[in-house]
Amino acid sequence: MIISVILVNFNDAERLRTCLASLRVQAPASEIVVVDNASTDGSGPLVASEFPEVRRILLPENAGFGKANNAGARAAKGDPLLFLNTDTVVPPGALNALAARLASDPRAVAVGPALVRPSGRFQVSFGRSVGLLGQSFQKFFLNPLHEGTLPRSGRLRRVGWLSAACLLCRRDAFEAAGGFDEEFFLYFEDIDLCARLRKAGGRLLFDPSVKVVHEGGSTTSVQAAASRFEYRRSQVLFYRKHRSRRSEAALRFLLRIEFRRLKARGAFDGEDGAALGNRYERLLKGDASWP
Repeated sequence: MIISVILVNFNDAERLRTCLASLRVQAPASEIVVVDNASTDGSGPLVASEFPEVRRILLPENAGFGKANNAGARAAKGDPLLFLNTDTVVPPGALNALAARLASDPRAVAVGPALVRPSGRFQVSFGRSVGLLGQSFQKFFLNPLHEGTLPRSGRLRRVGWLSAACLLCRRDAFEAAGGFDEEFFLYFEDIDLCARLRKAGGRLLFDPSVKVVHEGGSTTSVQAAASRFEYRRSQVLFYRKHRSRRSEAALRFLLRIEFRRLKARGAFDGEDGAALGNRYERLLKGDASWP
């Protein structure tokens, strides 16, 4: 068995180096593919010089998370496929443990580990169905509950979605589902994939006995407003695909309130802000296209 590890990189050279170093001590049967979204921070030469065993795919532009992962999956030779963020550290034995868990259930098509911050705090990297009420319930009740219980629990769970920060997936199920939907530039592409995997009858497993360190968040923090917009755009796309028209309309109503609040705070001042404001206005009218 060859596990193909696929990483999408965009200007994350230092954390990519740490992640690749952690993967070197995994099973020798693993294959590593780095898809670079036109980075300008020296990531390409770093990988070439320090990790010559890694396959590199250099894209001419920032194609987004889903499209880059699809390119990596097409180039990869192994099965299963591990989609992994560059800001992770994979402990020895974690890949084999995830692969064994996936193989233990013939109906399981994907499995995810517990994601733990460098401080040791657990992240919530799984959930149930996604909707306005469901997301609110998860954010304000389930997430705090899970953050408290996960450190003490090793119970395997069947879940509705898993984070693609670290997601091991059977190749045949991934390909049958059509891979990641490339309309999603950033955010919700993993939840959308999981929805399609489940619709086809597959099981998704969350295994907290396997832990992967995940820093999370810092790659987009310098562009918080733009990042927030991409989250909302992807949220609208997801609701359009998987929820009712009434649910999408309710979401856009909430976005109008958010837009007015951001405008009052000056988030759309200046040339870049004005461009972002125009994109918000397009989204409120139902145009969720990218860019």
